[in-house]
Amino acid sequence: MQNGKKIVLWLECVAAKLQIEECCFFGIYVEKSDKKGMVVRMQNELASFVINNAIEMIIIFDKGGKILHANDAANQKLKYTDNLNKFMISDIFPADFVGERAIHPFSNAQEGEFREMMAYRENRTCFPVRAKLVKWEVEEQAYLLMAVDVTQNQFYQKKASNADQEVEEAQKVKSEFIANVTHELRTPVNGILGNTRQIMEIETDEKKQRLLQLIEHGCNDMNALINSILDFSKLEAGKFTLENREFNFRNTIDYVKANYEHKITEKGLNFFVTISPEVPEMIIGDELRIVQILNNLLSNACKFTSVGKIALEVIKTARYENKVELFFMVIDTGIGIDTADQDKLFKSFSQVDASITRKFGGTGLGLNISKQLVELMNGTIHVQSKKNKGTMFSFNIWVDIPQEEQNKSTANKDANFIMHKLWDSGEETEEKDMWVYGTPENIEEIQKKMSKLILCIEMENWEKAESFADIIKQLTQNGPGEVKSAVLRMKMAVQKENYEKSQETFQKVEELIQGKTQE
Repeated sequence: MQNGKKIVLWLECVAAKLQIEECCFFGIYVEKSDKKGMVVRMQNELASFVINNAIEMIIIFDKGGKILHANDAANQKLKYTDNLNKFMISDIFPADFVGERAIHPFSNAQEGEFREMMAYRENRTCFPVRAKLVKWEVEEQAYLLMAVDVTQNQFYQKKASNADQEVEEAQKVKSEFIANVTHELRTPVNGILGNTRQIMEIETDEKKQRLLQLIEHGCNDMNALINSILDFSKLEAGKFTLENREFNFRNTIDYVKANYEHKITEKGLNFFVTISPEVPEMIIGDELRIVQILNNLLSNACKFTSVGKIALEVIKTARYENKVELFFMVIDTGIGIDTADQDKLFKSFSQVDASITRKFGGTGLGLNISKQLVELMNGTIHVQSKKNKGTMFSFNIWVDIPQEEQNKSTANKDANFIMHKLWDSGEETEEKDMWVYGTPENIEEIQKKMSKLILCIEMENWEKAESFADIIKQLTQNGPGEVKSAVLRMKMAVQKENYEKSQETFQKVEELIQGKTQE
């Protein structure tokens, strides 16, 4: 019990020095009982029990470095055959308690500060610990050192570090592989595309021209896919950088509009582009990537919209000093998306369901890349959609404005009117009525698609003709049986590329539709 008595005496000295009425050390409660000083109310055995059963190593030593007491955890970890009271603290921590530091340990550290140390066993093997030293200025200086073995922690840290390095190396190898493969793919694809276009210039046979157009379309799709994979790889590797420069924003939007106007209108859709007058004419940003985001969103809108309209709107929503927030909306009246499926949209290689991929194609990379590009421009992207009623993708980005633009008016009109203009109750009713057979909106849309269909039949453009026939089938899906049968026969004739039968069934459907309009 000698060690327990020493601990108790040490605690008495600490409490007396601090001049406190009562205190608690390592679970030992002490109080001031009379003028003679402090009396420990707990048995000496309990004092020894508390310290010896602590999880961490606890070593108490005097100012000369002689160990006064070591708990069970210290004895087990250090594995000394003799009692540790026969040793100096410098025997266990030779790198930290040598020379003057044996008298003034941790001279360069603040009291109570944690530090990493190496503890040596009797056989001179060592292990890392995280230690904390507490010094008390009593009649005779005493030190208490608490240490925890961190061997396992360091092992897992090194393992995690090695894993990070392996991931980084794997990412580097993957990026190099993708870059090499896409480069090798691009060369033959561009070769096929160039030769195809040369043949198209001299080929006069319509059937051969159609086949060449299919080859050209396939090559363009392949190049788009290669570009998407390269962009995705760069973004995932964190090596994608924006190239900001000054450009005319309205000219850029006109360029985007010109690229999609024909594609959209040839499907019988209306296309609207609106730019708020508060949007600066000249901005500083990455023009190429802004166009890329809009191309992805407009391409999806065109792909998934059969009737109605597509709209692109841009407004200015905020300005701070030389920075402006631009808010973009791409709105369509297409197939829409269930709320439960919307969280899949921005994930890489993900689409709402497999049938979407089979019918419309795509890799599922476009929206994921758009999301990451928007975030690089300090913005966010969102989607609002209703099944079979349309979708609105919206995103905001921050751009700089040149000095000459900063001096212009900063007035900002209410953006809510523009944002909700195409989503008001009147338009929602109009789009809903479009799918109800026999309503004026429905008949008008059918007639638009019929006029497109007959042109495609006359030109024997069967791919587009089949697309229009499918839309007409959807517009008449809740019509009378006679109409649905006639439309189905017309679609089958178009699928078989039978010119005479297509003309005959077209006339029958047209008669039925005209009869409906005369009722």
